[in-house]
Amino acid sequence: MSSTFGIRFLDHLAPARTLVEWAVLAEAKGFDACWFPHDTFRKNSWAFCSAVAAATSTIKVATVGTNPYTTEPSEIASYFATLDELSGGRAILGLGPHTDEMIGWLGIPAEDMIARTREAVEKVRALLKGGVVAGGDAFPWTEQAYLRFEPRRRDLPIYGGGWGSEFLRMTGEVCDGSLPMVTPPASASLMLAPIFDGLRRAGRDPADFEIAGCAWVSISESGDAARDSIREIVAYFVPYLEQEALDTIGVTPADVAPIRECIVAGDYRGAASRVTDRMLGLALVGTSGEVVEQIEGLLEAGVTHVSLGGPLGPDPRRAIELLGDEVLPRFR
Repeated sequence: MSSTFGIRFLDHLAPARTLVEWAVLAEAKGFDACWFPHDTFRKNSWAFCSAVAAATSTIKVATVGTNPYTTEPSEIASYFATLDELSGGRAILGLGPHTDEMIGWLGIPAEDMIARTREAVEKVRALLKGGVVAGGDAFPWTEQAYLRFEPRRRDLPIYGGGWGSEFLRMTGEVCDGSLPMVTPPASASLMLAPIFDGLRRAGRDPADFEIAGCAWVSISESGDAARDSIREIVAYFVPYLEQEALDTIGVTPADVAPIRECIVAGDYRGAASRVTDRMLGLALVGTSGEVVEQIEGLLEAGVTHVSLGGPLGPDPRRAIELLGDEVLPRFR
Protein backbone atom coordinates (compact mmCIF):
# COMPACT_ATOMS: atom_id res chain seq x y z
CA MET A 1 0.00 0.00 0.00
CA SER A 2 1.49 3.38 -1.02
CA SER A 3 1.66 6.21 1.51
CA THR A 4 -1.10 8.80 1.67
CA PHE A 5 -1.44 12.03 3.65
CA GLY A 6 -4.11 13.61 5.80
CA ILE A 7 -4.54 16.97 7.49
CA ARG A 8 -5.97 16.98 11.02
CA PHE A 9 -7.55 20.20 12.26
CA LEU A 10 -7.77 21.06 15.96
CA ASP A 11 -10.84 23.20 16.62
CA HIS A 12 -9.02 26.04 18.39
CA LEU A 13 -6.86 26.92 15.38
CA ALA A 14 -9.51 29.11 13.75
CA PRO A 15 -13.26 29.75 13.59
CA ALA A 16 -15.29 26.85 12.20
CA ARG A 17 -15.86 28.40 8.77
CA THR A 18 -12.14 29.08 8.40
CA LEU A 19 -11.31 25.44 9.15
CA VAL A 20 -13.70 24.39 6.39
CA GLU A 21 -11.96 26.83 4.03
CA TRP A 22 -8.60 25.31 5.00
CA ALA A 23 -9.98 21.85 4.23
CA VAL A 24 -10.83 23.08 0.73
CA LEU A 25 -7.25 24.39 0.43
CA ALA A 26 -5.86 21.06 1.65
CA GLU A 27 -7.84 19.26 -1.04
CA ALA A 28 -6.41 21.60 -3.69
CA LYS A 29 -2.89 20.98 -2.33
CA GLY A 30 -3.18 17.22 -2.71
CA PHE A 31 -4.09 15.93 0.74
CA ASP A 32 -5.95 12.63 0.67
CA ALA A 33 -7.99 13.01 3.86
CA CYS A 34 -9.22 15.63 6.31
CA TRP A 35 -9.55 14.52 9.95
CA PHE A 36 -11.27 16.18 12.90
CA PRO A 37 -10.70 15.07 16.51
CA HIS A 38 -13.85 14.22 18.46
CA ASP A 39 -13.01 15.31 22.01
CA THR A 40 -15.13 15.91 25.10
CA PHE A 41 -16.21 19.54 25.52
CA ARG A 42 -14.66 20.59 22.19
CA LYS A 43 -16.35 21.68 18.96
CA ASN A 44 -18.18 18.82 17.29
CA SER A 45 -16.32 16.81 14.66
CA TRP A 46 -19.53 15.55 13.06
CA ALA A 47 -20.59 19.10 12.21
CA PHE A 48 -17.14 19.83 10.76
CA CYS A 49 -17.16 16.66 8.65
CA SER A 50 -20.60 17.46 7.24
CA ALA A 51 -19.52 20.98 6.28
CA VAL A 52 -16.30 19.75 4.64
CA ALA A 53 -18.18 17.04 2.75
CA ALA A 54 -20.44 19.71 1.24
CA ALA A 55 -17.54 22.03 0.35
CA THR A 56 -15.18 19.47 -1.25
CA SER A 57 -15.31 16.74 -3.89
CA THR A 58 -12.32 14.38 -3.54
CA ILE A 59 -10.75 14.57 -0.09
CA LYS A 60 -11.89 11.95 2.41
CA VAL A 61 -13.66 13.23 5.53
CA ALA A 62 -13.03 11.52 8.84
CA THR A 63 -13.05 11.73 12.61
CA VAL A 64 -10.49 10.72 15.20
CA GLY A 65 -11.82 9.81 18.63
CA THR A 66 -15.54 9.19 18.14
CA ASN A 67 -16.16 7.08 21.22
CA PRO A 68 -18.77 4.53 22.38
CA TYR A 69 -19.32 6.27 25.72
CA THR A 70 -20.63 9.72 24.80
CA THR A 71 -22.05 8.42 21.49
CA GLU A 72 -23.94 5.14 21.10
CA PRO A 73 -23.21 2.79 18.14
CA SER A 74 -26.68 3.29 16.65
CA GLU A 75 -26.05 7.04 16.44
CA ILE A 76 -22.52 6.50 15.13
CA ALA A 77 -23.69 4.15 12.37
CA SER A 78 -26.57 6.41 11.33
CA TYR A 79 -24.44 9.53 11.25
CA PHE A 80 -21.54 8.06 9.30
CA ALA A 81 -23.78 6.36 6.79
CA THR A 82 -25.41 9.76 6.24
CA LEU A 83 -22.02 11.48 5.97
CA ASP A 84 -20.93 8.85 3.46
CA GLU A 85 -24.00 9.60 1.37
CA LEU A 86 -23.45 13.37 1.57
CA SER A 87 -19.79 13.04 0.62
CA GLY A 88 -20.30 10.58 -2.22
CA GLY A 89 -18.52 7.73 -0.47
CA ARG A 90 -15.67 9.63 1.20
CA ALA A 91 -16.36 9.01 4.91
CA ILE A 92 -14.00 7.25 7.32
CA LEU A 93 -15.04 6.45 10.87
CA GLY A 94 -12.31 6.75 13.47
CA LEU A 95 -13.78 4.92 16.48
CA GLY A 96 -12.25 4.83 19.95
CA PRO A 97 -11.63 7.32 22.79
CA HIS A 98 -8.48 9.42 22.90
CA THR A 99 -8.13 8.96 26.65
CA ASP A 100 -10.10 7.47 29.51
CA GLU A 101 -9.37 10.60 31.53
CA MET A 102 -11.60 12.73 29.31
CA ILE A 103 -14.38 10.15 29.62
CA GLY A 104 -13.87 10.31 33.38
CA TRP A 105 -14.67 14.02 33.36
CA LEU A 106 -18.27 12.97 32.76
CA GLY A 107 -18.33 10.59 35.70
CA ILE A 108 -18.39 7.61 33.32
CA PRO A 109 -16.08 4.69 34.19
CA ALA A 110 -14.05 3.51 31.20
CA GLU A 111 -12.59 0.27 32.54
CA ASP A 112 -14.24 -1.69 29.72
CA MET A 113 -12.79 0.52 26.98
CA ILE A 114 -11.35 -2.26 24.81
CA ALA A 115 -14.35 -4.61 25.05
CA ARG A 116 -16.81 -1.75 24.60
CA THR A 117 -15.01 -0.37 21.55
CA ARG A 118 -14.71 -3.83 19.99
CA GLU A 119 -18.44 -4.37 20.44
CA ALA A 120 -19.17 -0.92 19.02
CA VAL A 121 -17.07 -1.70 15.92
CA GLU A 122 -18.92 -4.97 15.46
CA LYS A 123 -22.35 -3.39 15.91
CA VAL A 124 -21.68 -0.45 13.57
CA ARG A 125 -20.36 -2.82 10.92
CA ALA A 126 -23.34 -5.18 11.34
CA LEU A 127 -25.84 -2.31 11.08
CA LEU A 128 -24.25 -1.12 7.86
CA LYS A 129 -24.32 -4.62 6.38
CA GLY A 130 -28.06 -4.83 7.02
CA GLY A 131 -30.41 -6.89 9.13
CA VAL A 132 -31.28 -6.98 12.81
CA VAL A 133 -28.43 -6.47 15.31
CA ALA A 134 -29.88 -7.72 18.59
CA GLY A 135 -28.17 -8.71 21.83
CA GLY A 136 -24.80 -7.63 23.16
CA ASP A 137 -23.08 -6.92 26.47
CA ALA A 138 -22.31 -3.19 26.53
CA PHE A 139 -25.21 -2.52 24.15
CA PRO A 140 -28.00 -5.08 24.74
CA TRP A 141 -30.19 -4.15 21.79
CA THR A 142 -33.63 -5.56 20.99
CA GLU A 143 -35.03 -6.99 17.75
CA GLN A 144 -35.83 -3.44 16.66
CA ALA A 145 -32.13 -2.63 16.20
CA TYR A 146 -31.68 -2.17 12.46
CA LEU A 147 -31.19 0.72 10.04
CA ARG A 148 -34.33 2.10 8.44
CA PHE A 149 -32.47 3.23 5.31
CA GLU A 150 -30.03 1.87 2.72
CA PRO A 151 -26.40 2.97 3.27
CA ARG A 152 -24.46 4.15 0.23
CA ARG A 153 -21.67 1.75 1.20
CA ARG A 154 -22.12 -1.27 3.41
CA ASP A 155 -18.35 -1.56 3.91
CA LEU A 156 -17.71 1.94 5.27
CA PRO A 157 -14.13 1.83 6.66
CA ILE A 158 -13.76 1.79 10.45
CA TYR A 159 -10.38 2.76 11.90
CA GLY A 160 -9.65 2.06 15.56
CA GLY A 161 -8.31 5.00 17.52
CA GLY A 162 -6.96 4.62 21.05
CA TRP A 163 -3.83 4.00 23.04
CA GLY A 164 -2.08 1.21 24.88
CA SER A 165 -0.77 -2.06 23.49
CA GLU A 166 -3.93 -4.07 24.12
CA PHE A 167 -6.16 -1.51 22.42
CA LEU A 168 -3.85 -1.16 19.43
CA ARG A 169 -3.65 -4.95 19.14
CA MET A 170 -7.47 -5.06 19.03
CA THR A 171 -7.52 -2.56 16.15
CA GLY A 172 -5.33 -4.90 14.14
CA GLU A 173 -7.68 -7.77 14.86
CA VAL A 174 -11.06 -6.22 14.03
CA CYS A 175 -10.75 -2.81 12.32
CA ASP A 176 -10.06 -1.72 8.74
CA GLY A 177 -7.31 0.61 9.85
CA SER A 178 -5.62 1.95 12.97
CA LEU A 179 -4.98 5.46 14.29
CA PRO A 180 -1.94 5.25 16.59
CA MET A 181 -0.63 8.49 18.03
CA VAL A 182 2.99 8.75 16.90
CA THR A 183 3.82 11.42 19.42
CA PRO A 184 6.76 11.40 19.50
CA PRO A 185 7.60 10.19 15.98
CA ALA A 186 10.48 8.28 17.54
CA SER A 187 7.89 6.01 19.19
CA ALA A 188 6.35 4.88 15.88
CA SER A 189 7.90 1.39 15.88
CA LEU A 190 6.80 0.94 19.48
CA MET A 191 3.23 2.01 18.71
CA LEU A 192 2.93 -0.10 15.56
CA ALA A 193 4.26 -3.35 17.01
CA PRO A 194 0.99 -4.39 18.74
CA ILE A 195 -1.00 -3.49 15.61
CA PHE A 196 1.10 -5.88 13.53
CA ASP A 197 0.71 -8.46 16.30
CA GLY A 198 -3.08 -8.11 16.10
CA LEU A 199 -2.99 -8.54 12.35
CA ARG A 200 -0.93 -11.71 12.71
CA ARG A 201 -3.26 -13.12 15.35
CA ALA A 202 -6.25 -12.55 13.08
CA GLY A 203 -4.47 -13.99 10.04
CA ARG A 204 -4.76 -10.70 8.16
CA ASP A 205 -2.49 -9.28 5.46
CA PRO A 206 -0.88 -5.97 6.55
CA ALA A 207 -0.97 -4.89 2.89
CA ASP A 208 -4.77 -4.65 3.17
CA PHE A 209 -4.68 -2.60 6.37
CA GLU A 210 -4.04 1.13 6.74
CA ILE A 211 -2.00 2.50 9.63
CA ALA A 212 -2.82 6.19 9.89
CA GLY A 213 -0.11 7.52 12.17
CA CYS A 214 -1.34 10.66 13.91
CA ALA A 215 1.55 13.10 14.24
CA TRP A 216 1.78 16.70 15.29
CA VAL A 217 3.47 19.06 12.87
CA SER A 218 4.74 22.61 12.95
CA ILE A 219 6.29 23.79 9.71
CA SER A 220 7.57 27.19 8.60
CA GLU A 221 10.28 28.80 6.50
CA SER A 222 11.80 29.59 9.92
CA GLY A 223 12.66 26.53 11.98
CA ASP A 224 12.73 28.57 15.19
CA ALA A 225 9.23 29.93 14.55
CA ALA A 226 8.01 26.41 13.89
CA ARG A 227 9.43 25.20 17.19
CA ASP A 228 7.89 28.07 19.14
CA SER A 229 4.42 27.44 17.73
CA ILE A 230 4.29 23.80 18.88
CA ARG A 231 4.77 24.54 22.59
CA GLU A 232 1.11 25.18 23.45
CA ILE A 233 -0.10 21.91 21.91
CA VAL A 234 2.69 19.94 23.57
CA ALA A 235 1.76 21.45 26.94
CA TYR A 236 -1.93 20.60 26.59
CA PHE A 237 -1.50 16.99 25.55
CA VAL A 238 1.79 15.76 27.05
CA PRO A 239 0.16 14.85 30.42
CA TYR A 240 -2.07 12.34 28.59
CA LEU A 241 0.66 10.58 26.59
CA GLU A 242 2.00 7.14 27.46
CA GLN A 243 5.21 7.19 29.46
CA GLU A 244 6.61 4.39 27.32
CA ALA A 245 6.36 6.70 24.31
CA LEU A 246 7.84 9.67 26.18
CA ASP A 247 10.79 7.49 27.18
CA THR A 248 11.86 7.34 23.51
CA ILE A 249 12.81 11.02 23.66
CA GLY A 250 13.97 11.07 27.28
CA VAL A 251 10.99 12.90 28.83
CA THR A 252 10.41 11.76 32.41
CA PRO A 253 7.35 11.91 34.71
CA ALA A 254 9.18 14.58 36.70
CA ASP A 255 9.43 16.68 33.52
CA VAL A 256 5.69 16.38 32.90
CA ALA A 257 4.47 16.92 36.49
CA PRO A 258 4.66 20.75 36.58
CA ILE A 259 2.91 20.95 33.21
CA ARG A 260 0.10 18.71 34.44
CA GLU A 261 -0.31 20.93 37.52
CA CYS A 262 -0.69 24.01 35.31
CA ILE A 263 -3.20 22.31 33.01
CA VAL A 264 -5.33 21.14 35.95
CA ALA A 265 -5.28 24.71 37.29
CA GLY A 266 -6.27 26.11 33.90
CA ASP A 267 -2.95 27.94 33.53
CA TYR A 268 -2.23 27.09 29.88
CA ARG A 269 0.28 29.90 29.40
CA GLY A 270 2.24 28.67 32.40
CA ALA A 271 2.10 25.12 31.06
CA ALA A 272 3.52 26.20 27.70
CA SER A 273 6.36 28.04 29.41
CA ARG A 274 7.40 24.77 31.08
CA VAL A 275 7.75 22.84 27.82
CA THR A 276 11.41 21.88 27.40
CA ASP A 277 13.33 21.72 24.13
CA ARG A 278 13.48 17.93 24.50
CA MET A 279 9.66 17.83 24.53
CA LEU A 280 9.60 19.46 21.10
CA GLY A 281 10.63 16.03 19.83
CA LEU A 282 6.98 15.04 20.28
CA ALA A 283 6.26 16.57 16.87
CA LEU A 284 7.47 16.87 13.30
CA VAL A 285 9.04 20.30 13.56
CA GLY A 286 11.04 22.68 11.42
CA THR A 287 11.47 23.68 7.80
CA SER A 288 10.13 21.69 4.86
CA GLY A 289 13.39 19.77 4.52
CA GLU A 290 13.45 18.88 8.21
CA VAL A 291 9.84 17.71 8.17
CA VAL A 292 10.47 15.55 5.08
CA GLU A 293 13.31 13.75 6.89
CA GLN A 294 11.13 13.13 9.95
CA ILE A 295 8.24 11.78 7.85
CA GLU A 296 10.63 9.34 6.18
CA GLY A 297 11.18 7.82 9.63
CA LEU A 298 7.44 7.28 10.09
CA LEU A 299 7.13 5.52 6.74
CA GLU A 300 10.13 3.31 7.50
CA ALA A 301 8.41 2.25 10.74
CA GLY A 302 5.34 1.08 8.78
CA VAL A 303 2.98 4.06 8.78
CA THR A 304 0.99 4.03 5.51
CA HIS A 305 -1.09 7.19 6.01
CA VAL A 306 0.54 10.22 7.65
CA SER A 307 -2.08 12.30 9.48
CA LEU A 308 -0.60 15.73 10.18
CA GLY A 309 -2.20 17.72 13.00
CA GLY A 310 -1.34 20.05 15.83
CA PRO A 311 -0.72 23.75 15.26
CA LEU A 312 0.49 23.02 11.69
CA GLY A 313 2.75 26.07 11.99
CA PRO A 314 2.91 29.68 13.14
CA ASP A 315 0.71 30.49 10.12
CA PRO A 316 -1.58 27.46 9.61
CA ARG A 317 -2.71 28.46 6.12
CA ARG A 318 0.88 28.95 5.00
CA ALA A 319 1.75 25.61 6.64
CA ILE A 320 -0.87 23.84 4.49
CA GLU A 321 0.68 25.44 1.41
CA LEU A 322 4.21 24.43 2.42
CA LEU A 323 3.12 20.87 3.12
CA GLY A 324 1.28 20.63 -0.19
CA ASP A 325 3.92 22.34 -2.30
CA GLU A 326 7.18 21.19 -0.71
CA VAL A 327 6.56 18.08 1.43
CA LEU A 328 3.88 15.89 -0.17
CA PRO A 329 5.51 15.95 -3.64
CA ARG A 330 8.59 14.30 -2.14
CA PHE A 331 6.51 11.18 -1.47
CA ARG A 332 4.50 11.04 -4.69
